[in-house]
Amino acid sequence: MSTVQKRLLISFFVAWTSYALTYFLRKPLGVIKTDLEHDLSFSKFQLGLFDTALLLPYALIQTFFGSFGDLYGARRTFGYGLIGSGIAMVTFGWWSDYRLFLFLLFLNGAFQSLCWAAANKGLGAWVTDAQRNFIFGLFGTCPFAGGILGTALAVYIQGKDGWRFVHFQPSVYCIIAGFLVLVLFREPSEIKIAVAGKESSKASDIRPRITIMEVYRLPMVKEIATTVFCLKVVRYAIYLWLPLYLKQELNYSTADAGLFSTMFDIGGVAGSATIGFLLQRFFNNEGCLGAAVETLLSAGTLLLFLAFAKSGIAMNSILMLLTGVLNCGADIILCSSVPIEIGEMDGRNAGSAVIGFVNEKQPLE
Repeated sequence: MSTVQKRLLISFFVAWTSYALTYFLRKPLGVIKTDLEHDLSFSKFQLGLFDTALLLPYALIQTFFGSFGDLYGARRTFGYGLIGSGIAMVTFGWWSDYRLFLFLLFLNGAFQSLCWAAANKGLGAWVTDAQRNFIFGLFGTCPFAGGILGTALAVYIQGKDGWRFVHFQPSVYCIIAGFLVLVLFREPSEIKIAVAGKESSKASDIRPRITIMEVYRLPMVKEIATTVFCLKVVRYAIYLWLPLYLKQELNYSTADAGLFSTMFDIGGVAGSATIGFLLQRFFNNEGCLGAAVETLLSAGTLLLFLAFAKSGIAMNSILMLLTGVLNCGADIILCSSVPIEIGEMDGRNAGSAVIGFVNEKQPLE
């Protein structure tokens, strides 16, 4: 195994594990909303503002400061983002003050906003052009696997120790992961290694930075960002509200509602893991075309879920699984492989900036 292959494996493992852990700090909010409503008498409007506190800085910082990974390096940006988000949430369960909860969630969202673009940029530095869709498809399983495991851990801690302890362990895990990233997640330029098979890296017109307006004017960026926004509306509505909907409208138990919501993530793992093969087999490796078809089909399966919501858990599981496959397969290609390719064309040093711009057009509740 060559040095480049070894570094790719190390970078993939570190990035996959570390980014999956960020969902350990996102998913618990949806799981404990019923507890917050009952124990602290928060209204549904106030619970909705928690979502905004988490997602607003996540969206804005990704959009306007996504170039941090290009300017300061993927390793530092990713590592400090993980450490900061862990520190922000480690004491979440100690408090009962509504405004303090909003502040801690705001910090969590702000630090986590640094992670996705930097993780993709650092990993992409080791990936050849021919490998891009396949590797990023596999890497894209980490948000959904993290969502499944994060929900399961949150439900377990909630049942065993109560909601106040749900964020503590995940915060510690994220802090540890951040230090591992700082040590191990190095780009080829940091250790003076050249990666063969990356045409974009051979261009001579290397630019140190790119402004947000220059990103906006790049080909296909506006269209991709709009599509990603629509995909995120569905994804985060499911993440943050599906357990509450299942419990109050369909009379699921708290544990069943939390665990059932992972069906979307299970589908997401399958959709992300197979999207590279599907693009090569049916779409001539055209990421945008394949993502467009999957986006359209995912809208259909979600409408069927709403229509047959009271038909039982078996039907609900199948439809939510299919929605996850289609939604997340399209999402991962449009949030990683395609923007990396656009950002690296013609020698641009803008992979992180383009990912940041298209990726986090989050729905604000």
